[in-house]
Amino acid sequence: VYAHRPDRHTPIEETVRAFNHVINQGKAFYWGTSEWNADEIAEAWRIADRLNMIGPLMEQPQYNMLARQRVESDYMGCYASTGMGLTIFSPLKTGILTGKYNDGIPSDSRLAHADKDPFIKQMNERYGDESWKKELDVVKNLAPIAKKLDTTQSTLAYAWVLKNKNVSSAITGASRPEQVYESVKAVEAYHKLTPEIMEEIEAILGNKPIE
Repeated sequence: VYAHRPDRHTPIEETVRAFNHVINQGKAFYWGTSEWNADEIAEAWRIADRLNMIGPLMEQPQYNMLARQRVESDYMGCYASTGMGLTIFSPLKTGILTGKYNDGIPSDSRLAHADKDPFIKQMNERYGDESWKKELDVVKNLAPIAKKLDTTQSTLAYAWVLKNKNVSSAITGASRPEQVYESVKAVEAYHKLTPEIMEEIEAILGNKPIE
């Protein structure tokens, strides 16, 4: 089970107690956090140690080639001190890392039907702005890497997040069967990401966080 980011209405100690109760009832084996910052996770562990309870063993953050700060910098102390693992979401950054928007908005994409989905409608408002253009330039430059590895940009993006030793699993989404296939192929593509290839990707991304 995962606890969403705490707020003033739900103190961290109350969250720790609640999820340990669930574990003690045999309804879960462990608990984790979702989009908590490093200080909040550390506080949860301090409370759990004081109460002789179980602290959060997993965190569920956004992580992809375009969003790296929290996973590759902010959480560094948590991995070593707590043994925390990650179940990351949005490995394709809402589809932009698939490369399908490189030449505009495909008619069969979610972005083309933004009026039916509030979240996508919000995303559609970004289309064409400076941040979108900057991200799209990066994605276009990743295309030759995917071609060299004889894979798709989707599979490359999935494989890249799995290359991080702190990532235990990645949450994927699919609206068509072939998209499931693309994600599963990442297990094979992961082994193609040699140090040399990773350096090429890093040079294109240009966004490595400072630890």
